[in-house]
Amino acid sequence: MALTKQVLGFLVLLWLSLPQGLAQVPGQGQSWLIDIKGAIGPASADHMVRGLERAQESGAVLVILQIDTPGGLDTAMRSMIQSIVASTIPVISYVSPGGARAASAGTYILYASHIAAMAPGTNLGAATPVQISPSLPKLPSEEAEGKADDSAVAGTAMERKIINDAVAYIRSLAQLRGRNAQWAEEAVRAGVSLSSQDALERDVINLIAESPADLLQKLHGLEVELNGQRQTIVSDNLLIYTYPTDWRSEFLAVITDPNVAYILMLVGIYGLIFEFSNPGLGVPGVVGALCLILALYAFQVLPVSYAGLGLMLLGISLMTAEAFAPSFGIFGFGGIVAFVVGSIILMDTDLPGYQIAMPLILGFAAFSASMLVFALGLLLKARKQELVSGLDHLVGTTAQVESTHNGVVFVRVDGELWQVESDESLAVNDPVTVAAIDGVTLMVKKLKEISDV
Repeated sequence: MALTKQVLGFLVLLWLSLPQGLAQVPGQGQSWLIDIKGAIGPASADHMVRGLERAQESGAVLVILQIDTPGGLDTAMRSMIQSIVASTIPVISYVSPGGARAASAGTYILYASHIAAMAPGTNLGAATPVQISPSLPKLPSEEAEGKADDSAVAGTAMERKIINDAVAYIRSLAQLRGRNAQWAEEAVRAGVSLSSQDALERDVINLIAESPADLLQKLHGLEVELNGQRQTIVSDNLLIYTYPTDWRSEFLAVITDPNVAYILMLVGIYGLIFEFSNPGLGVPGVVGALCLILALYAFQVLPVSYAGLGLMLLGISLMTAEAFAPSFGIFGFGGIVAFVVGSIILMDTDLPGYQIAMPLILGFAAFSASMLVFALGLLLKARKQELVSGLDHLVGTTAQVESTHNGVVFVRVDGELWQVESDESLAVNDPVTVAAIDGVTLMVKKLKEISDV
């Protein structure tokens, strides 16, 4: 019953989060502000794309993307850019507040927007793909104004392909919006950055604004190209509606955190193991299945290394095998090594915001190792104990003859009546001890009574 109520509650929240027509959005003729803060990932991409779609549906005049990001995942960035390019209303990227930055993926988004703006004291650039940036040299100073070519890129063929792809992508965005394509290439190849004033002077952005309100005033009268047609922005006296972060985006942000997804996966796997080893408990199985499904959803939108995931599953399998088919540590030790190595390489990216914390990995490894030690200890203790299963535990038991019938003697042992045989004659109430078992007959010896001296 409790589980049913929880499921119904979840469905109600899901229904409430869905768009219910234009009654939930502000009236037409407003500007929308969508905040993009922190590392760009599945959650921020979902928030921005849905916000832009709803802004167009509500008849908004324009959308302002307020950016402060160190960069993020390529797949999330590209989905955001595709949404911007396909937009039917002007999209203005605004790096704000003072001290903010549009680094790496943020630079691409800035170049893709119809209008690029920055607040004083902000910067953009450093757009080199993070995975291979340590191997890339700086461009020579004489090429700083635009002589970058493929020979400036060191590294493997795969690294050159990644760099050339990134260069072509940002140059295409620069050409689409009429911005400085040469500096965009430098930002990718050499990882250079610009302040807001330098960006304005080098035709990387369109304007500098102190605040969103100041931005709207400066946007008024500017022309942008939408669907092949020139359109003049009319932004004076526009109200600003800040698009809120709903529970769906917050929930997605939580479960797509690599550390949370990692915990969910392990809780799911261990929950199912406990359920299968002790069928009928219910709770470990239900919780494990839910956690595992959430983890798998998170992993399909995260840059997961399948080699790392395979090593983790192998490690857990070996540790489980050690518990059920003990090999005195061989399976267990190998499983722990595979589990730790797989956990370290699980995230196929070098972005700091998408790495699994090493203390978390070591903590789960220590937990698994302690469980193995506990299981092996129980095994060794069980092997040292005398066998108590079957009928062998009756050997050595003492009893008294309960009855005789036609020469057949019976004794009661462990609450049951047994037929016994002995080399000596036995009478009722004679004390005996079980010496051996022959099928369903006990072989007994008569105990000698000790006389008082």
